[in-house]
Amino acid sequence: MVDNSSQSPSASVSPPNPPHETTTTDFFHAWRRKFGAVTGLGLSAEERADSLADHHRRTCVKWKTELANYSPAVSFMLKHIQQTGADVSPAKNIICLPCDDLRAGAYSPEIGAVVLCQGHLWNKKHMEHTLTHELVHMYDDCKFKVDWNNLRHHACSEIRANSLGGDCKMLRELRRFQFGFAKQHQACVRRRAVLSVASNPMCPAHQSAERAVNEVWESCFNDTRPFDEIY
Repeated sequence: MVDNSSQSPSASVSPPNPPHETTTTDFFHAWRRKFGAVTGLGLSAEERADSLADHHRRTCVKWKTELANYSPAVSFMLKHIQQTGADVSPAKNIICLPCDDLRAGAYSPEIGAVVLCQGHLWNKKHMEHTLTHELVHMYDDCKFKVDWNNLRHHACSEIRANSLGGDCKMLRELRRFQFGFAKQHQACVRRRAVLSVASNPMCPAHQSAERAVNEVWESCFNDTRPFDEIY
């Protein structure tokens, strides 16, 4: 028996929404991007470069956050920088950026921040050494008001950063094929400090960098603040 009071389907029921036609396509493109990010296959050169840059950025931010929270050296340096009265935080003052040269990181006194060169850091331990080194520069800048155009000031901070930052630990020197064991740590610190000062635009010659490092060596190498000793 037909219920004559019922309205026709066309009058009472809205037609179902058509299926989302791009669901399969969207899924495919998402899978393709993820697969391409891992393998590099199926992507254009520009897409590969963008995917790799994004991977490097995310890895850099992840490691930076973990080190700021869990690395004894990095968290110690951040605490002591803050104790100088500087308003610093990992989010604001430690920045991951692509770099054109081969360096792993740098301290920029102009903006009061450490720049970590995403994609140039071998692993998290390498970032820890790099970050500790650059935070020593930040500490010196905040506590001692370093004049980076003064070669003696620059030399002192480089001596301290290379000594305290772990840059000259034996394993890293062996990787650089520097096999001199006598006074190895001091020789490494001196060598790297001279190279850094020599790159200062205010340094007229390599000999000037050597002279600046020699003049401040004793006082700056023995100054391990804020550490009690070379860690």
